[in-house]
Amino acid sequence: MMPATSLRTLLLAAWLVAGAAQAHTPFLLPNNFDVQPKGSIGVEAGFTEKFFVSDVAFGDTAFSIVTPQGERIPFGDIHQFKQRTVAEQGLPDEKGTYRLSTGPRLGAVFRTWERNGKTESARDPKQVMPADAKLLAHYQSLSISEAYVTADKPSVKALAPVGKGLEIVAITHPSDLVVDEKFEFIVQFDGKPLVDQKVSIYRSSMDLASQSTVQNISTDAQGKAVLPLAKAGIYLALIRHRAPAPVGAAAPSYGHNYTLTFRVLDQ
Repeated sequence: MMPATSLRTLLLAAWLVAGAAQAHTPFLLPNNFDVQPKGSIGVEAGFTEKFFVSDVAFGDTAFSIVTPQGERIPFGDIHQFKQRTVAEQGLPDEKGTYRLSTGPRLGAVFRTWERNGKTESARDPKQVMPADAKLLAHYQSLSISEAYVTADKPSVKALAPVGKGLEIVAITHPSDLVVDEKFEFIVQFDGKPLVDQKVSIYRSSMDLASQSTVQNISTDAQGKAVLPLAKAGIYLALIRHRAPAPVGAAAPSYGHNYTLTFRVLDQ
């Protein structure tokens, strides 16, 4: 018979995995991956359990665009709804690749504890943890979602890493992804590569009915990940990473969530 302590450990692990699977995931979806200079770009952003059908609006953050020349400009027209956030912006007269970003969004504070062999969680800061409970996790979510769109031919200035927080640094250009090739990228946190970091890759059928498919890959010793591109479609790469929060934050750590939406074309 399995010892009680081992059984509790397995049950806790299963609960944590299930909780992660059921967590709402942030996303940003452009209305087109091919744009025109002096045209306009529209995006939808939110949190979802099925891509790309938003359940919760992304919220009031600094939505921005990095132009092909490397200048960061804000989205000028942003609308907040209960289930989604919509933003639009006119583009400058520049050919090349644009980086679209929601900017960082601080979300709910989560606490999880174990008591008498049972695991409980709370988002209400007023809820008191029992004195005899063991705290397992205490963090605040911090989410950023991004995508790249291109006018004419891909360019690289907008791909330059920010060097702060969680991000994907593309090796293969995100606007030049085709079936039977590979998407190579580096996962960084505060400018440093993350080794053996899990990356969840979702592919959406975009028919609003079928379930999204998911596969998991991991970074190597240099923080590099390689995704074979077997099917065309709209994809989302999700990275979750826990790190200490700054002094004065609402929780001792941040649960960083970063997503990149990208398109894969047939040959």
